[in-house]
Amino acid sequence: MTIDATDLAKLTAEVVGPVLIPGDERYAAEVATWNLSLSHQPVVAVGATCVSDVQAAIRFASAHALPVAVVATGHGAFVSADGAVLINVRRMDAVTVDAAARTATVGAAVEMQSLIHAAAEEGLAPLAGSSPNVGVVGFVLGGGLSPMLGRLHGYAADHVVSAEVVTPDGELRTIDAVTEPDLFWAIRGGKGNFGVVTALTINLFPVTEIYGGGLFFTGEHAAAVLDAYRHLVAGAPDELTASIAFLRLPPLPFVPEPLRGRFTVHVRIAYAGSTQEGERLVAPLRAAAPALIDAVGPMPFTTVAAIHADPVDPMPAYETSAELADFPAEAAAALLAAAGPDVTLPVLMVEIRQLGGALAREPRVPSAVEHRNAGFNLFVATVAEPGMKDAVRMPLQTVTHALGPWTTGHKLINFLTGYDVTPEAVAAAYPLATFERLQQVKAAYDPANMFRINHNIAPGH
Repeated sequence: MTIDATDLAKLTAEVVGPVLIPGDERYAAEVATWNLSLSHQPVVAVGATCVSDVQAAIRFASAHALPVAVVATGHGAFVSADGAVLINVRRMDAVTVDAAARTATVGAAVEMQSLIHAAAEEGLAPLAGSSPNVGVVGFVLGGGLSPMLGRLHGYAADHVVSAEVVTPDGELRTIDAVTEPDLFWAIRGGKGNFGVVTALTINLFPVTEIYGGGLFFTGEHAAAVLDAYRHLVAGAPDELTASIAFLRLPPLPFVPEPLRGRFTVHVRIAYAGSTQEGERLVAPLRAAAPALIDAVGPMPFTTVAAIHADPVDPMPAYETSAELADFPAEAAAALLAAAGPDVTLPVLMVEIRQLGGALAREPRVPSAVEHRNAGFNLFVATVAEPGMKDAVRMPLQTVTHALGPWTTGHKLINFLTGYDVTPEAVAAAYPLATFERLQQVKAAYDPANMFRINHNIAPGH
C-alpha cells in the first residue's frame, strides 16, 4: 500500500517525532526490534515522543483502515508488522518514583534496569523480570513473572495502580480499578490488544539487597543437581525462587571461558531474606556436586540481572514454553533423556522455573492473569538465522513433548512465542470464561481489531 503524499505530510505535521516510510534513511533503524527472527515492513513508522504523537498515529491508522503495531524494546516481536502503522515508543522513557506511596510511574518504553536504578535511589525495588532491557510495560501487561520477588508478592500485573492508554478511537484514558474497570482488568494480562499503554503506575517494595546469584555445574553432575534442585523447591519458603537451566553455550568470546562450548547446568537463586538463611537453603545444592562457578551471595538489588545473565544484544531468538503442574523425579528423568548432557540437541537453553507462593494466590484487584495453579514453567530457547522458525521448531518442541505428561495444557501469557500466534494458541493462555470476557472488552474498545499485530484476541460477538 502506498500512502498519499498529502496524508503523509499532514501526519508528519501533527507528530513531533519522525514519520518514516520505506526508502527513508532512518526507516530501518526505526522499525528494528530486539528479536531479529523476523523483519518488519510497515507502511509508515511513527517515532512517538509523547501521547499526542501516539494519538495522531492511531487516528491516521483508523482513517486508512490500517492495523497498528507497537514496539518499545522489541523483545516480544513475534508477528510481522508488514502493511501496518508501526508506533515506536522508545523515546517515551520517563520514570517517576513516589517514595512515600512506594510507586513508580513509567513511560511506554522504560527498560527494567532503568526502573530498578530509579527505585533503588529510594530504597525500593520493582517486581523485575530476568532481563535488564525488557520494557516494563510489556512485561507487566503480559503478567510480569518476577524470578526474584514473584513468589513473595505475586505477578507484577497484580500491582498496577493505574494506567494511561490510548484506545483505538484515539482517546487518552486514565484507568484504574474504579475508572473503566473492565479495560483495566483486560490490559493486565491481555497485553497490547486494547490500545497503546503510554504510562503505568505500579507498586514498589522495600528491598535493597537479596541473597542470590548463579551456581554452574558440569554436565556429568546434571542428575545429582536436578535432584538437589527438586528437593530445594519442594520445601521452599515464598521468599525463595529457584530455577534450573541446561545450557549449551557456543564457543564464542562473549561466553565466559568455563562455560564456553560445553554443556553446563545453571541453578539460579533469589532469596529475599538473610544471608545466613540463604546459605542454609542453598547448602544442599553446594553439597550435591562441585561447582564450576559459585556466584551466589549477598547482592544489591541493582545487580539482580546477573542471576540469569540473559543476553542483552539483539538476536534472532526462537522459543517455546509450557506450564508444568509439577516437576517430580519422573519429569526430571524425562528432561535428562530429552535434553541432558548425553543428547545432541541444537538448543541453547532449557529452563525449569519455579512458580507457586504468591503467584498461586488471587490478587486484591482481579486481572486477566490466570492459571495460577501451575507449579513450574518450562522454557526452551535457541538462536538461529532469521527466517528459520520452521527449521528449529522440532528441536525446541522435542523438550516440551518429552515433558508432556506433566504439562497443564496452558501457557503463561508472557511466554507465548512466535509459535503461539494462532487463535487457538492464544486462547490456551486463558481459562475459557476469561478469554470470552477479553473478547467482549475487545469488541467494546477495538471492534475493528486495529491492534492485531500481536498475540491477538479477536473481538467477540
